[in-house]
Amino acid sequence: MVTAAFAQNGVIRELSGTVELKAPGSSAYVQAKSGDQVSEDTIISTGFKSSALVAIGNALLTVRPLTRLTLQEISSASGTETLNVNLQAGRVRVDVNPPSGTRAAMTVSSPVATASVRGTSFEFDTKNLWVNHGQVSFKGQRGPMMLVNAGSSSRIQEDGKVADPVSIKIAGLSPQMPVGSNPSGGSPSGEGSASAALSITVDYRDILGD
Repeated sequence: MVTAAFAQNGVIRELSGTVELKAPGSSAYVQAKSGDQVSEDTIISTGFKSSALVAIGNALLTVRPLTRLTLQEISSASGTETLNVNLQAGRVRVDVNPPSGTRAAMTVSSPVATASVRGTSFEFDTKNLWVNHGQVSFKGQRGPMMLVNAGSSSRIQEDGKVADPVSIKIAGLSPQMPVGSNPSGGSPSGEGSASAALSITVDYRDILGD
């Protein structure tokens, strides 16, 4: 039996500074405002010292300054919410809290890495990964997958491999959270980096059960 997937829209709950939207099929960006709806294939762009809080189903995306991302898929089917985001530059924080009995599958992608996330809160800036809650299986273009637990971090190295989070902790080389960041849930105020990229996939089936 084929189950239909229903497209959904997100809503910009809050914003500050210069936040622009490029709608599907449009050739121009327009200034966003609180309450605007965002659909599949919408591009969100933030300027210097600008940010946006976007609610999409049971997910909250905090789009940091100097970030550009595309909402590639927003859908819901058979109790599973699917959100695919392509991050071209900058940094985003993701908080997902699906109700009991609901699954959340989320992918944040860019060219050089893949990570499967089991948890509710993480942040990354296209190169460095910080896990606030849960566990992330993180894989670069080369080398083995690494598990990154809550309170730990990792990064994509120059050779395309993932740095071992245990070694990072031991060596004291954990990438620092941006200035003003709060791993327990606060909002970083530093600017995003755009030197490398990674993909993050959220799947709560292992937490919530089938």
